[in-house]
Amino acid sequence: MASASLQFFAFILALFGVFGDIAATLLPNWKVNADVGSNIITAITQMQGLWMDCTWYSTGMFSCTLKYSILSLPVYIQAARTTMVLSCILSAFGICITTVGMKCTKLGGDSDSKSHACFAGGICFILAGICGLVPTSWYTREIISNFLDQTIPESSKHEPGGAVYTGFISAGFLLIAGVIFCSSCFNKQQGGWIYPPKQHHFPSAEQESNAGYNLKDYV
Repeated sequence: MASASLQFFAFILALFGVFGDIAATLLPNWKVNADVGSNIITAITQMQGLWMDCTWYSTGMFSCTLKYSILSLPVYIQAARTTMVLSCILSAFGICITTVGMKCTKLGGDSDSKSHACFAGGICFILAGICGLVPTSWYTREIISNFLDQTIPESSKHEPGGAVYTGFISAGFLLIAGVIFCSSCFNKQQGGWIYPPKQHHFPSAEQESNAGYNLKDYV
């Protein structure tokens, strides 16, 4: 019962991780630059994401431009696109597989098949968490290095946006869920490998004496 509750808790974490992964992939605020200038009325907030760049004005106007050219993008943005999409796919596969393998569901056949399905789903979650953690870390490193570079003007410096933090948290949820699923199945398999000791039945001394007495009667 405790293992089933733990699996359900890991499944909820994985759901949050999947939704956060998708949101972080689509949000345009991976890095943010606020240019207030001399008048707050003309304040501009520039946001850059993996797929589009957006500009928000204090007057309420909001405009976005899609990044059509892939080859013109920096390497870390191209890598972030690929790994974040791969993370979303792997986490979606993990949700489908663990739904079949969880103890609280009636799918997946016998207990061994469900255990293998849970283990496979946990591996998918771990890989998805790693794929989500790598681009967010690389993207944050590029932002910090550009921010600390003295040769770059202040107007071109950015700070990490909400999408980066969402990606970090989602990757952590996926990693925790994957470890819980894999460890629960591993403990179950270890428990199945422990067999009770064989009991050897030896005839008692009384039985041997009775058998000897009976044999003497026939002599």
